[in-house]
Amino acid sequence: MYQRKVNITKIHKDVKKEEIDLVLIESPIDIVVNSEPLVNIICLDKDLKELAIGFLFSIGIINDIEDISIIKIDQLEGRVYVELEKSIDNSKILEMNPVSRIIDTTCGIPSPWRNLIKDKLEEVKNSGHSIESITLDADIIFSVMTKMQKETTLFKDTGGCHGAAIFDLEGNLVAASEDIGRHNAIDKVIGALLLKKEPFNNKILTSTGRLTGDSVLKAVRAQIPIVASLSAAIESGIRLAFSYGITLIGFARGKRMNIYTNPNRIKI
Repeated sequence: MYQRKVNITKIHKDVKKEEIDLVLIESPIDIVVNSEPLVNIICLDKDLKELAIGFLFSIGIINDIEDISIIKIDQLEGRVYVELEKSIDNSKILEMNPVSRIIDTTCGIPSPWRNLIKDKLEEVKNSGHSIESITLDADIIFSVMTKMQKETTLFKDTGGCHGAAIFDLEGNLVAASEDIGRHNAIDKVIGALLLKKEPFNNKILTSTGRLTGDSVLKAVRAQIPIVASLSAAIESGIRLAFSYGITLIGFARGKRMNIYTNPNRIKI
């Protein structure tokens, strides 16, 4: 259960009245990999398989869904058990202090996890792979932002949730999810694409949250060429998007958008 009704006192236009409101419930979820506790994520208790897969991909523990042999959810204990085809080098992870191995819903991912992702990005950069060179009409961006909002209704219902979605270049929805943390929502849709065995390099990632370095890191890791949000881009996100060739779009609402990097992909 990830939402419940509560009694509130509401004041509106000098009128005070009792109402029932819908609120979201945060849950701590442990991801256990090869029988070893890996991380505790504070999240919305929804789409946990996708969250675990997306997170493991983002930090570089897996590169493909085929790297996972077994994944099972223990809803009662709040745990996701993952067995990999191979053992992992978890020396850097085990060096983290217990606080660093908790990911909450406030400011994104702690520095040690961020460093693991950056290490993986260096491998990608050195491999010679590059982000796809594509173009698409601005109207597709406007369209997918509207579709994402229709698919992620918990924000409208509660005001306390972020949404993320992935679309193909024609604007067709491939995956959508929601979470209290914007970075968790992105991990969930990335995990959903891995489960579908869909490529990332011809997709659009959309979000309701700020485009911070944490959010853009995940897109870079997946080599998604276009990232758009209802909200603003932050300098750390812009810097990463520029460095790795991503088209970064903020304030994509109605018929306007701000393109921060690589605007050549968007035509009007």
